[in-house]
Order: sequence, then C-alpha cells, then structure tokens
Amino acid sequence: MDIDSVSLHPSLSLRSLMFSIISRFLIILGLASVSAWLAFDLWGPLGGFIAAFIVFSVPLLYSYLNLVRLQKFILLDRVESLPAASGLWDEVFSKLERLVRNMKSQVRTIEKQHERFIEAFQASPNGIIMLDDLDQIEWCNSIAENFFGILFKRDVMQRINYLIRRPEFVRYLNDRLFDEPLLIEQMGSGSNLSLLVQVFPFAENRRLLLAQDVTNFRKSEAMRRDFVANVSHEMRTPLTVMMGFLETVQTLDLEKAKKDEYLDLMMVQGLRMKSLVEDLLTLANLEANSQPAPHVQVAMPAILAMLKGEADALSGNKHLISVECDSALTLLGEERELISAFSNLVSNAVRYTPAGGAIRIVWHKDKDHGAQFLVHDSGPGIASEHLPRLTERFYRVDRSRSRETGGTGLGLAIVKHVATRHQAQLLIESTLGKGSTFKLQFPEERISADLI
Repeated sequence: MDIDSVSLHPSLSLRSLMFSIISRFLIILGLASVSAWLAFDLWGPLGGFIAAFIVFSVPLLYSYLNLVRLQKFILLDRVESLPAASGLWDEVFSKLERLVRNMKSQVRTIEKQHERFIEAFQASPNGIIMLDDLDQIEWCNSIAENFFGILFKRDVMQRINYLIRRPEFVRYLNDRLFDEPLLIEQMGSGSNLSLLVQVFPFAENRRLLLAQDVTNFRKSEAMRRDFVANVSHEMRTPLTVMMGFLETVQTLDLEKAKKDEYLDLMMVQGLRMKSLVEDLLTLANLEANSQPAPHVQVAMPAILAMLKGEADALSGNKHLISVECDSALTLLGEERELISAFSNLVSNAVRYTPAGGAIRIVWHKDKDHGAQFLVHDSGPGIASEHLPRLTERFYRVDRSRSRETGGTGLGLAIVKHVATRHQAQLLIESTLGKGSTFKLQFPEERISADLI
C-alpha cells in the first residue's frame, strides 16, 4: 500500500497494521512457548527460560538493528534511500521512504514557485519591498535598492523608516492611510528621481511597498506647462502690439503716412504670429509621426540653389553667402521636412550674423559617415553652457535679439525632429567671437547607394 492509499483509507491501513503486529506477536509467542516446553523437558526450568528468552531476543535484536540503521540514515539525511529490510520493517521503511520522497517533491515544487515569484518581482520595472508587521524589510528587488539606496543583504530585517528618513514618507507610513500614493521628489543616487510610492497591506499585517519611477512623466508635464506658457506669451505679445496700433488708428486722426506706418507694423506682427503658428503645426506633425522618413530621392543641388535665393533675400545683400554642393550625393528622405530643417539653419545664420559677415552652406561626403549638410557663419558665437539647450522649444540665448530678428524659438526643435526622422545627428559647434557651425550628419543608408 502506497502513501496515497494510506491517506485515502486510514482506518483500513491501521487495521491491517494492527493485524500484522498481533499476528507476528502471536507467532513469536507460540515459538517461544514451544521452545520453552522442549527445553524444559531437556534441561529443566532454566533451559526453558533461556530458550524462551532467546526466541524473544532475536526479533528484538533485529528491530534494534533496524532502528540503528534508520537513525543512521536520518542523521545522514538519506531517508529517501533507506536500506532494504524484511517483514514488518520492510513495510515501515517503504512507507517512510515514499512519505519523505513525496514531502521533498512538494518542497522542491514550492521552492521553484518561490524562485519564479522572485524572478518576476526582479523583472518588474517598479521597486518592490516586502515589510513585516513591524515595517522591517523581509525582501526587496534590485530596482528598490537603486531607488532608495538600500542593500538587501545588509539591510534585511531593518525598519524601513530607519533607512528612508524622508519626513513625508515616515508620516505616510505612520498614518497608515494607504489609499492614495505618495510622491517623493529628488530620490536616488543622483537625487534626481521622482517616485510614486504606495503601500498595500496583505496577509498577517504585512505590507507590500511599490515604487514607480515617474521622473520622465513629471518632466513631460513640466515641459508641457512651459510650452503652453511660452506659446501664450509669444502669441500675446504681437496681439497686444496689434491691438494697440488698431486702437490708435481708430481713435486718432492720423496722417496717411503715419497710418501706413502703423499698418506696416501690424503686418509685421501678423506675419510673426503666422510664422509662429506654422512652426507650431510643423512641430506637432513631426512629433505625431514617429516613423522613419521614406527613402525618396531628394535633389540637393536644386534645394541648395533655393536656400541660396532665400538667404540672399533675407540678408538684403548684407552678407557674403556661398554654396558648396556635391551633386553626386543624393539624399533619401522626405523633401518637405528636409527643406524645413535646412531653411531653419540657414535663416538662423543670416539673422544672427552681423552685416558684412560670411555664411557657408555645404553639402558634401563625410569621410567617417554618409554625408553632411552644414551651415557655418562668422557670427558672434554661442557660449558653451547654452549649446545643450538650443534644441529646446522657445529656448533663446538672447530673447530680445531673437524678437528683433523675427525668430519663433522653434526652429532648432524642428531641425532636431527632422534629424531623428532621418536617423541623422544634429551637431553644433560654436566659439564666442568666431562663429558657429550647425551640421546634419546623415548615415550611409540615407545616401543613394548607386551614387556614392
């Protein structure tokens, strides 16, 4: 009978076992009686006693030896491979072996399930900490270690409020009001993380602490607020100017020349608003389309000729503008987007380069990469601390200068998005007093293969 039969029919198994024990006892008793009777006839009472003692001692000795063997294997943790035995002990050993083997199999199953749970928690992008009823750390994953600067092997069974001493967190933990999450700013090794923390009670007064990194979300929200504020400011300024001029024209009896002057100024502000709206729409379309640009041949010589004409018109013959074009290089991409990016770089160079300065527009093969479109100017240059932020929307080195030149503050943001769509890099080099160079570095796959 195996271990399952025992569990299903305990009364039957017990009766069988008792019957087997009683049967063996009666057999031994019978043998002892017969041996004592025979020995009594031959050697007297002493002989009968010795014979009966010997008969009873043999099974006792056998049982003792089996107990010693069982103890040995238990101490060696080898119960699952017990030695063979006979009779009742064979049944005992067999059932014990099956029982131990079954229990160890269950333990291994539980251990594997535990390992899978641990692996799942470790794979989670969120920090996970298990706390006992005293808020002591029972376990945490590596993400939680990075978030809170703790080390599980060192800090296990330490109270979490001793390790995370932020007042808002300690208060949140002590109040036991876990329905709402807690936002903790400036966490992590670099003190630059924003964490959304929430505690979930579970069995036996234990708690599960989850920490989610919301740094990028918070940055996006801040950028959105700044964007809305900047757009509102940029739109409000020309509207205020236009409304002021309109009020003046309506309320005052002005000479035709003065009225025409005011109308021209209003036209300038209107064009400024139109340019801003167009750039906003262009930027929105680029941000909405995250797919790579198509691989359509773009005629670079014609585009550079157009850029030269626009630059001359914007400059009013106040700058020396030159164009260098490798006509053997054909760019693959979205022509409309590329023209927008190139035009922004060229117009920025014209606007910010003083009269008499030089501007170079170049399209050529790059020795280390596919090809480059670059615009170099001899303007005042840009301080190094401003370079990393130039592609931010509405970021300006000199706001007053930008308004004077008619810039919207969105040009380089558009250039960056166009570059991303074409797997290109925007590189900016600038030295104060010596000018600036803006490069769009295109990879080999964006250059027509049969022409390079």
